[in-house]
Amino acid sequence: MIRHVSLRLDGLRRRSSSRSGLASLVLFVALASTTIGAHEAEKTRVGLTLSADGSFVLDVSNDAMWLLLRLETFAGGSVPPNITPEQRDQRLANLTGIFADRIVLFVDAHEVRAASVEFVKTGYRLTGQMPRDATRLRWLYGLVGDRYPLEIRQPDGSSTIEWIDGTNWSTVIDLSRSFTRPTRIEIVRQYLWLGYTHILPQGLDHILFVLGLFLLSARLKPLLLQVTAFTIAHSITLGLSMYGIVSLPSRAVEPLIALSIAYVAVENIVTRELKPWRVALVFMFGLLHGLGFAGVLRELGLPRDEFLTALLTFNLGVEFGQLTIIAAAMIAVFPFMKNGWYRQRVVIPASLVIAGMGIYWTLVRVIVGTNF
Repeated sequence: MIRHVSLRLDGLRRRSSSRSGLASLVLFVALASTTIGAHEAEKTRVGLTLSADGSFVLDVSNDAMWLLLRLETFAGGSVPPNITPEQRDQRLANLTGIFADRIVLFVDAHEVRAASVEFVKTGYRLTGQMPRDATRLRWLYGLVGDRYPLEIRQPDGSSTIEWIDGTNWSTVIDLSRSFTRPTRIEIVRQYLWLGYTHILPQGLDHILFVLGLFLLSARLKPLLLQVTAFTIAHSITLGLSMYGIVSLPSRAVEPLIALSIAYVAVENIVTRELKPWRVALVFMFGLLHGLGFAGVLRELGLPRDEFLTALLTFNLGVEFGQLTIIAAAMIAVFPFMKNGWYRQRVVIPASLVIAGMGIYWTLVRVIVGTNF
């Protein structure tokens, strides 16, 4: 009797432990799926051009619809669901004052305000005058949440890129001397990190796709076949796109990426084993994801003199990010993968969540894409 009770308690503890691990995975998927990756929406890029006479031109580029939605929250207005591109741009032109209040240039312990602000097709352009013999600059952009590049161009033609963490202040930037080119090691470190962070934590859609590949089978061979096909494919289109050989507009690529997430998840529900066509489809989906990576990399920019180095290390960073996802998922469910209930309690619930978000993202990206 005592032995029977002990066995039952052990069984309950194992089931409780399994539910805890499985719940953690499903919760992670659900939380990751509740928002669309901000890096897809914001598309922030900032350029500050300094002239010998002390004047400056500040260009701030964002996705136009995202920017309008953000500014309307400060203006107390709202965006009509069927707004046309012309109406959107006109509204953005009327919100120049609201936008200017979100920008801070702090030069030599004094705030510098722009003399003029105008909306252009790529974003806002601010012009003004720097203090005489300006030496120290700090920058703040109070709208964005993700990391973005701030490129500063000196009158002598030298330039540097500072990476800003969302709404945080920049570090102190020395304006009193020419900027030196970053070394190859610095570029490798920078673009490796950019590739990794594009996946973790920013690439929620790519996270869900990799999890969808992971969930098909508890065996290692199917996972390796899928991941290898995906890696080879996205590496091909990333390279071809960055060299200008292959190109597709993001309004076509992004909905297809979302649809690929939904397809992989749905197939996890209706099949138990890796089919030959699954590997071929994953390869095709990898080609799409590579075009998505290329779009992000074009927005970030690549150094002309170290183009190939930056391209390869960004791709390597992406791979490290994907391997991290697989490792984390494996740690979460490995003790339970051979249990008979693994498919019912893990694969199907998690795949349903992923499929639902893939379909949701597809619809959102198609609808939003019609406004551009």
